[in-house]
Amino acid sequence: MKDKQIDSYWRLQHILKAIISIENFINDYSEGKFLSDSLISSAVLFQFSMIGEAIIYVDESILNKYEYPWYKIRAFRNLIAHEYFNIKLSAVWRIIKEELPKLKALVELILKNEF
Repeated sequence: MKDKQIDSYWRLQHILKAIISIENFINDYSEGKFLSDSLISSAVLFQFSMIGEAIIYVDESILNKYEYPWYKIRAFRNLIAHEYFNIKLSAVWRIIKEELPKLKALVELILKNEF
């Protein structure tokens, strides 16, 4: 049987690594450049998919201590996996700029507080 605590730690580390990868991918990008670069947008969506998959395996008792719409991360992963061609990259750009910094700060806080 897996240790949920250890598994949660590693999944949160994977999420943090994926967030940092996204930040690095779009470091010197404008929205227009992001929207026109299918290689980078595909790489970003893959990282978001990894985040959504990893969050599934983080112990709910840990996540429930922190106010965040965790279900949205899982839902976004499902959208990427099952409705890929319906994704609006302008919305992804807003998520990167507005939501990803909040998620990163929260994941860092959870790692600090829980482990």
